[in-house]
Amino acid sequence: METKTSTYKGAAFLYQSSEHFFTPEDFTDEHKLIAKTATRFLEKEVRPNNDEIEKQNFGLVKILFKKAGELGLLGHSVPKAYGGLGLDKISKGLVGESLGSAGGYGVAHSNHTCIATLPITYFGTAEQKERYLPKLASGEFIGAYCLTEPGAGSDALSAKTTAKLDEAKTHYLLNGTKMFITNADFSDTFIVYAKVDGTAFTAFIVEKDYPGLSLGPEEQKMGIKGSSTRAVIFEDCRVPVENLLGEIGKGHMIALNVLNLGRFNLGSACMGAAKYGLELALKYTKARHQFGKAIAEFTATQEKIADMALRIYASESLQYRTAGYLEDALGNLYESQDHGVIAKQLMEYAVECAVCKVYGSETLDFVADEALQLHGGYGYIKEYKIEQLYRDSRINRIFEGTNEVNRLLIPGNLLKLAAKGEVPLSQLVASTIEEMGSPLKIADGPISREIESVEAIRRIFLFCIGIAYQAYGSRLSEEQEILMMLADIAIALYALESAVIRTAKAIATDKEQLSAQKLPLVQALSGDALLEVEMNARKLLQYASPEDQLVRNTTAVTNELSRLQRGGLNKIKRQIAQNVLSADRYIC
Repeated sequence: METKTSTYKGAAFLYQSSEHFFTPEDFTDEHKLIAKTATRFLEKEVRPNNDEIEKQNFGLVKILFKKAGELGLLGHSVPKAYGGLGLDKISKGLVGESLGSAGGYGVAHSNHTCIATLPITYFGTAEQKERYLPKLASGEFIGAYCLTEPGAGSDALSAKTTAKLDEAKTHYLLNGTKMFITNADFSDTFIVYAKVDGTAFTAFIVEKDYPGLSLGPEEQKMGIKGSSTRAVIFEDCRVPVENLLGEIGKGHMIALNVLNLGRFNLGSACMGAAKYGLELALKYTKARHQFGKAIAEFTATQEKIADMALRIYASESLQYRTAGYLEDALGNLYESQDHGVIAKQLMEYAVECAVCKVYGSETLDFVADEALQLHGGYGYIKEYKIEQLYRDSRINRIFEGTNEVNRLLIPGNLLKLAAKGEVPLSQLVASTIEEMGSPLKIADGPISREIESVEAIRRIFLFCIGIAYQAYGSRLSEEQEILMMLADIAIALYALESAVIRTAKAIATDKEQLSAQKLPLVQALSGDALLEVEMNARKLLQYASPEDQLVRNTTAVTNELSRLQRGGLNKIKRQIAQNVLSADRYIC
């Protein structure tokens, strides 16, 4: 069953150019409407109740879920046949972005609509979908996802929770403990992973009132206080056999693949929260005066503001690029019962989803930190909204697989594709070395330098993975420091390419209007990316190059990247800062 409308294969950005993909300028009226609905819900219902949500008034959180359900904000990824809207993955991203700054409520909402609902959407039987999806879409039921255990975090498949069929063969008896479960206090359904007979990793739908299910005490967290976090304990918990989700022994197909969408979703939320953090910084720096003028007028402040804006531009670009890919892969699978195809399509863009998660969460952390710094001592005071944003942001680098685990996944997947013969990595590396020996002349055009910068970074990635493989061979998959450096180069590549191609597409459509902000954003982003990639590559070469080849390899990297740097980057960043300061918000 073929579902794709594009020829792009997952992770292909690592070794070939990508010219056509979805960008925010492609939003339809329907996309804009769902985003407007979510934003109004945030401003009218969530933010006015933030203090109560932070006090863990979970009764109020449940009321908000019902209101969100009435607006369709819980059912965007539920098929129409089961009470949802059946919208595309761009809409999913827009709702995630719009509620990204909603603190604990946003986390609870995102968890419910993604990893707590999509396992049933994609892997449930018709009867399971009929029973649960309408209630999850309306807010009558709230969902949770139970994977992590006391001894099984990133290594999820090492879980110890067991499931054993009872003598009557009518129920499975679940035993074990799941940790850090979001929405635990007020959830009605739990997607639970357990090993049937202690070996076969399997998924189950468990309802809150099933005998043998209990909750641990509420965790006292640093942030996201408005989302409940508890242990979920199973002691001979009786789960009807018809609530087995998918197939026995194939729970990993659900657990790991649905997490790909969770990582995409998290990137969207982080990007929306980062936009809010920048907005707080803009308003404060324009109002706060020191040494006779607003601190927004100081060039050091403007550099911080520009750096926040250009990272958000890249994050936004790569998020909606990935949303388009996911829609290509999954758009017509809402009604499919072919779980093998569904799992394959959910897995296709695992690398891109990992980049969304890492880049989005680290962009938010960067923005929250810099915005708080610009607030000075006031940023540390609860009265100022940046204090909560700073606390809430930190969990995102841990959620949905730590950023370290996601980094390892990025080059790791490419190495697996190469080992299976699906990507001719050795040939690509050889071609890259030849191209680096005679770099192409930069063409004329407003962003020709930036387009060539993307190609140069791709060559550096391939050059470095070639050096690393030459040094370690098949053991490269165990050299985690090297893999993370490769991942950082890959992430910079995806971010820059997403922003550059988006900008080129926009300029071709309306040169005068769209280049006013996009052009300086992508120029500054490119300058920073070239320097960042050079430092990562040089560090990797210090680890992986034989000493007698280190100078030669380092020189090759420096020559490839330094020729593309622009002068006057400070002036470009001041222009970016002035643009967003004038607008009082992120613009592009």
